[in-house]
Amino acid sequence: MTPEGRARVDELLDGLAQAAGGRERLVRFAGVRRAEADTGRTNPAVADDLTRQEIDALRGSFMAIRDQERLDDVANWANAVLALLQDDARTT
Repeated sequence: MTPEGRARVDELLDGLAQAAGGRERLVRFAGVRRAEADTGRTNPAVADDLTRQEIDALRGSFMAIRDQERLDDVANWANAVLALLQDDARTT
């Protein structure tokens, strides 16, 4: 991921953590995604104990990022997060 892409991901995840309103599960989710973006490696433990409603809301948010983001690496990152969320949705 480019430095500009990592900065954009950090900005998006800061917004997610802020929008989480202190819900620890969503803040933790944002932290794991930040580490993935920094290291370039995914963590298959995506949703931990997220509720179905939280997963659905995250999927909608990451679809919007994927579809509207101008930076290709950020859109690709959002698409990878969606794939992880989709895999998790199949197992819950």
